[in-house]
Amino acid sequence: MHGVIGPIGRDADARGDTFLQRLRTRIWDMRAFLAVVVLPTMLVGFYYYVVASDQYVSEAHFIVRQAEEPTPSVSGLGMLSALTGGEHSSPEAMSVADYLTSHDVVSALNKNNALVSRYSRPEVDSWSALRASGITPEKLLKYFLAMTKVDFNSGSGITTVQARAFTPQDAYAIASGLMRLGDQRVNSLNDQVQNDAVESARRQLAAAEQSMNKAQADITRFRAVNSDIDPTGTGTAQTQLVTTLTGAVAGARAQLQNMGQSVSRTSPQYIALARQVRAMEAQLAQQQRRLAGSGRTIASQVASYNALQLRQEFAAKRYSVAAAAVDASQEQVKKKQLYLVRVVNPNMPVKPLYPQRGRILGTVLMSLLLVYGVGWLLVAGVKEHAI
Repeated sequence: MHGVIGPIGRDADARGDTFLQRLRTRIWDMRAFLAVVVLPTMLVGFYYYVVASDQYVSEAHFIVRQAEEPTPSVSGLGMLSALTGGEHSSPEAMSVADYLTSHDVVSALNKNNALVSRYSRPEVDSWSALRASGITPEKLLKYFLAMTKVDFNSGSGITTVQARAFTPQDAYAIASGLMRLGDQRVNSLNDQVQNDAVESARRQLAAAEQSMNKAQADITRFRAVNSDIDPTGTGTAQTQLVTTLTGAVAGARAQLQNMGQSVSRTSPQYIALARQVRAMEAQLAQQQRRLAGSGRTIASQVASYNALQLRQEFAAKRYSVAAAAVDASQEQVKKKQLYLVRVVNPNMPVKPLYPQRGRILGTVLMSLLLVYGVGWLLVAGVKEHAI
């Protein structure tokens, strides 16, 4: 009954045990608790409070927005989206946040900011520091993601960047480098939009200009070959000449007919007028053949010239449409231009925020106590069933 009804210490005194023996017995009785709870907690506390290096955090906020934000729809769905902030969840902003946690960013930071040397400083404890030997891109990316946090808030559209390092200067440099790379990413997105929209319109404008220049060159060549700067005007003048000659021939024929009724056809006057009429008829026939005969006539030249003019007018209209498309695409690109607006610039940290020693130690202690309690209940249940 000793140790149940009476105090253990008095029973030990009755047996004549020394203090050291009693302490040894007590420790032996508590060996499971010491091994499962106390010793691991002390080791964790020793590491975090004595060995673990301080880590500083530099934080920055930014938002990616367009030059002209789209107007929300007046429908119920559009108003709901506006109230819940859905219009801020642009794919461009999410792509920038995703880019800041990619291997491209890690490579750029390591090249410009000596990322490996910042994470593997000799004064940092070996458990926290990045081991400089045998570093692969995958290993560096994994370590970078453990030390860096990029959080995109779809409601407000604000992206939060937190960079951890073992000195305030390193944390500030990494955060500043991330913001700079974010700016470059936004600029590359703008260049991509411009290349996709404006350059396509410019190529169409260049093709329209080439077509217009070719049409103009064809007209110039046609004028040089036919020695006629205005075939349409020449045709009009030729038509007027034929009309005038036709009227003159008709008048001369009428005059000859009237003369034949009053004088002999063998008279010199009649013969002279008849010759004049035949000459005028020959001239009329010649001008008519030149105007609309077979072969190279003024009518065929005017038709060819009109076809060239039609092509030139079509090319000019095409050029005007292409030029308007370039202006419209440039205006559209300006409206879709993205800007990275820095809401909060990276700060120079003063107090280390990591590791969170008290929180970690408390979590370890509570977890080990829970494990010990569950184990003690299991052992007690086994002993009870064994009895």
